Amino acid sequence: MRLSKAARIILVGAPGVGKGTQAERLLQRFPQLSAISSGDLLRDNVKNQTPLGIKAESTMRSGALVPDAMILRLILHELKTRGWLFPPGGPTPMTLSSASMYAAQEDFDTDSFVEQPSLAYMSAPPQTSDDPSASFILDGFPRTAGQASQLDNLIPINLVVSLKTPFEVILERIAGRWVHAPSGRVYNTTFNAPKVPGKDDVTGEPLTKRSDDDEQTWKTRLRKFEETSEPLLEHYDRKGVLWTVEGNSSDEISPKLYDEFERRFATGA
Repeated sequence: MRLSKAARIILVGAPGVGKGTQAERLLQRFPQLSAISSGDLLRDNVKNQTPLGIKAESTMRSGALVPDAMILRLILHELKTRGWLFPPGGPTPMTLSSASMYAAQEDFDTDSFVEQPSLAYMSAPPQTSDDPSASFILDGFPRTAGQASQLDNLIPINLVVSLKTPFEVILERIAGRWVHAPSGRVYNTTFNAPKVPGKDDVTGEPLTKRSDDDEQTWKTRLRKFEETSEPLLEHYDRKGVLWTVEGNSSDEISPKLYDEFERRFATGA
């Protein structure tokens, strides 16, 4: 399925609701869609010792949390590297008279748009490409309404999906979940059982439970999620980009998500 305009989306849902499953299915169904994970960007930049990575590593070594502004720098730098981010005013056509302007765009520094401690006084934000190939699912950021407000000043998210599944269904799903730790393959005794109980289908090695796959741990994570997600969803609802989908399983949710996504972004939308 081809997109007709850029989709910049965020998936929000309780632990165990299936955000990863839905993201993977969207990526497979819409080849123009990419995944941008703030956590992956952070790890890659630290590993490759980029200027941003060196700054982040220094912060982490001091025991401090990586500040929101630094995460935003990582995201903006990734969009700039992919050619999806332009200086204020947008891209300039290549002509003899615009050569100097083009050179200035090549030197465009996203750091100047993300100053600590606040983005409130930023004079002119960069512009994101509206080309369908510049479509992405942003994972890991924002998690709070405050982070969302900062992101609004830089990247116009145009769809936030709130995934909802009854809590008792999620608890049953977690209770039946088993993993093959070396490969990351996940099984579930209720809907994706291994061919041999307790064994990985590929290697035959024993399956294990994740350390956080117990009811009490999940309830603790759920309380934390609810504290931050309610104001986050209210923020995007006020922006007019929130859409909620409900279902008891990923297979029930996916067709609804595809239909809405195609209605908003696919050819002919």
